[in-house]
Amino acid sequence: MKNLILSVFAVITMAFTTQVYAQKNPMVGGAAMYSTKDIVDNAVNSKDHTTLVAAVKAAGLVETLKGAGPFTVFAPTNAAFDKLPAGTVDNLVKPENKATLTKILTYHVVAGKMDSKAIAAAIKAGGGKAELTTVQGGKLWAWMEGKKLVLKDEKGGMSTVTIADVYQKNGVIHVVDTVLMPK
Repeated sequence: MKNLILSVFAVITMAFTTQVYAQKNPMVGGAAMYSTKDIVDNAVNSKDHTTLVAAVKAAGLVETLKGAGPFTVFAPTNAAFDKLPAGTVDNLVKPENKATLTKILTYHVVAGKMDSKAIAAAIKAGGGKAELTTVQGGKLWAWMEGKKLVLKDEKGGMSTVTIADVYQKNGVIHVVDTVLMPK
């Protein structure tokens, strides 16, 4: 039975990574992403990440995310931010809420370069679920649902990776469909 479960997991992992690696230079938000650019320089070109870019600027994290890294960023789209209650983003980008905004944004970052292959290995090592420690200090949990990589945050919210393995010179981005929230 254990061998059957491991075989099924291997097939799922292979299908996920094959799907991801078929995209040599994925388009994100209508823009090509280049492995020769850093996380910020690529993100500013994505029309799907204007809210994230504005939030990163408001939190003062631009220089950090332009740094050597490497970083793994779970990057929420504008549509992900739109799922938050009305007025949340406008409130978070106010100077007096910089600490809260920074906490939320750094919760989307894991130190190191964890592409889908590395995440799949962590999921396998964890018996079907991986626990990731964020730069903010919190935890995220990752697992596969069919061919989709799913993340769970500390508040029980779920997010799906919609575009994986967007390689940058200082890490990798995985586009997600929901903002992840720390405790």
